[in-house]
Amino acid sequence: MLMNRVVVVTGGTRGIGRSIAEKFHSLGDTVYVLFSTSEKEAKALNDRGILTIKCDVSSRSQLEEASSKIKEQEGKVDVLVNNAGLWYLMPFEEFNEEKYRKMLEVNLNGVIYSTLSFLPLMKNRGGSIINIASNAGIGTAANGTTFYSVTKAGVIMLTKRLAFELGKYNIRVNAVAPGWIETDMTIGGKSEEEIQKLREYFQQRTVLHTTGKPEDIANFVVFLAGEESRYMTGQVLVPDGGRIDNLTHSI
Repeated sequence: MLMNRVVVVTGGTRGIGRSIAEKFHSLGDTVYVLFSTSEKEAKALNDRGILTIKCDVSSRSQLEEASSKIKEQEGKVDVLVNNAGLWYLMPFEEFNEEKYRKMLEVNLNGVIYSTLSFLPLMKNRGGSIINIASNAGIGTAANGTTFYSVTKAGVIMLTKRLAFELGKYNIRVNAVAPGWIETDMTIGGKSEEEIQKLREYFQQRTVLHTTGKPEDIANFVVFLAGEESRYMTGQVLVPDGGRIDNLTHSI
């Protein structure tokens, strides 16, 4: 069944974001992907009928411009997926303020700015906002992710607060907090031997003895956007294969 929704996915040219965009497109939705640097990947999506807008989510003015373009073309947004993110491995005692600020600006502020920018296109009709967090924001034992975890913990709390504040507009707000997923961000630039070692490392730390794929997360996002989850808001789904090194799954 064709859905005919207008869907916005930030950071959607690669990895999890691209898989999410492709999944919605396959359902007949009109999909807009916001990207900042991946020109080649954006063109490939355009060629397949997925629309793209160059936009840095850490810039509220650029997001407002993107919102204006979509308003002019579509007049509405039904689903907003705040997926754009970045990470730097950084042990606590090797704190780098510039890298931390970049993560904070994209991972957390980007969700705030994006939601503020697209909210006017959702308020009068309701809809679904899905934030891509991370199980690192709940508490894992992965080394070097302390400051990344702080930004994703912020996304989780923001999800709950937005669900509370936007429910009056019939807008549901939920989050997906993936475990380790094989994407350009996690395996890019590594040799096949290094990638295999990473796979084995994380496989040993899940009760299912496997690692995730971008399409696994896309399936959860599509569920949260649809009528099947109409009675769910303010929730965080944690597809991580059952991580045994997670300090707690309680949120």
